[in-house]
Amino acid sequence: MGQDREPLRSYRVVVNEEEQYSIWLLKKPLPKGWSDAGAQGSKEECLNHIRLVWTDMRPLSVRRRMLGT
Repeated sequence: MGQDREPLRSYRVVVNEEEQYSIWLLKKPLPKGWSDAGAQGSKEECLNHIRLVWTDMRPLSVRRRMLGT
């Protein structure tokens, strides 16, 4: 028997005010507090994009506090 596969779905990369990233189904309205980060595609494409751009996992408020700004 073949391996189960997730149906082909389109996703978008979303980001919140703390500059934390996630993916969201393209056909669904954005959740409150999140905005479109400008990348979309398959789940794997979106996750790869996040790996490239989200290099510091700390929330923005923590980074600012550590810098004293």
